[in-house]
Amino acid sequence: MQSRPRVVVAGSGIAGSLITSGLADRDDIDLICLERVGAHEHMDAGTGLNVGPNALKALAAVMPERAQTIIANSLPWERWTISLTDGRVLMDLPLDTVADNPGIRIRWAELYALLRQPIDSRIRFGAELKQCGRGEDGLFVTYTDRADGSENRIDGIDLLIGGDGRYSQVRDHFFGAEAPNFLGVCLYRVLFPAGDNCPIQDYGQWFNGSNRLLAFRVPGDFVYCAGSFPIGADGIIPDAMKQPASLRLAYMPADGKPSPQAAYLIDAIQRYSDRIHWARLQDGTVRYNGAPGVLAVGDSAHPMVPTLGQGATQAVEDACVVVDEIRWALDNGVGLDGVAARVEARRRERVQFVVDFSREATDTMLAGSDPVQGTLKKLQPAFQTRLTTLYRDVPVPRA
Repeated sequence: MQSRPRVVVAGSGIAGSLITSGLADRDDIDLICLERVGAHEHMDAGTGLNVGPNALKALAAVMPERAQTIIANSLPWERWTISLTDGRVLMDLPLDTVADNPGIRIRWAELYALLRQPIDSRIRFGAELKQCGRGEDGLFVTYTDRADGSENRIDGIDLLIGGDGRYSQVRDHFFGAEAPNFLGVCLYRVLFPAGDNCPIQDYGQWFNGSNRLLAFRVPGDFVYCAGSFPIGADGIIPDAMKQPASLRLAYMPADGKPSPQAAYLIDAIQRYSDRIHWARLQDGTVRYNGAPGVLAVGDSAHPMVPTLGQGATQAVEDACVVVDEIRWALDNGVGLDGVAARVEARRRERVQFVVDFSREATDTMLAGSDPVQGTLKKLQPAFQTRLTTLYRDVPVPRA
């Protein structure tokens, strides 16, 4: 007979890794983390990300060692600038006016390595989730071991945590499949060597009409760039727009004289166009609690647009609350089947605010938008107050 409650975490992304890390030293649970990719398959994950100040503030309160490690191996995000590609500066915002601490800039590959290294022995790599459900012995999952092709089943799960991404099998099975909400914007990403005389440093955006470039430096002497342009309501990215010449034209100002930063990015996009990862902006509904004992986290719980850099950031906040709730339940002899409901009660309002705010902040990227007027709105008290709420009002541990 199983003597300890069994927790299975599907996916060792940001939320899954942090939840596993936060519970790894507990000897009063049977903790299993399943990860589809192999142990080294994310070593060359080819893009970067910024993580908001709120994530680091929340993480420092619940898992301070993890926060310290991540900060020590990243670059600080201390400033947010918005300009036109011709060099006109529209906004220059020091984050310390709206946040209690900086955010970070880092490569995805480095973040994965930092999160997984302390829990490497806890993760079953190459475990591809096939089924999940509720049987005679409670919750179960089945998975294929990609190394040897064997089929495996885990029964008697007290808490199943779906951290398996935007297209989560856990969410689809227990919550029901849901069509994404497309915003009519193509978003592509590329990571490339900074090279000599790189003018890109902290987080910046450059607009040419509704077409936007976003870029910042990350450790290892790389630059991460995310470009965007409006697309049709059908969500199809025209092949013609994927061509280097079309991308160059999308960001070139009318006078043909881009700023040094914009010129550098335009040239780099052309040079490294074969490395581009193509995607579309989309979001969905917020759902944490699928059934007793089933919890979704990260992109599985709240697919959102990355306009404010809150996708990974909210995954960190999720992990902090989940770890806090599970620790509390174990310390107080409370069953884990109620964890999902308690997490949703603590997170829903906060995350719905973030999803809505991120969508609204995308206004300058939509077809026909005016980046000048849109950015001026971001300088007004209403936007700045919401930004302060975003960055400062993080979840706190139970007393």
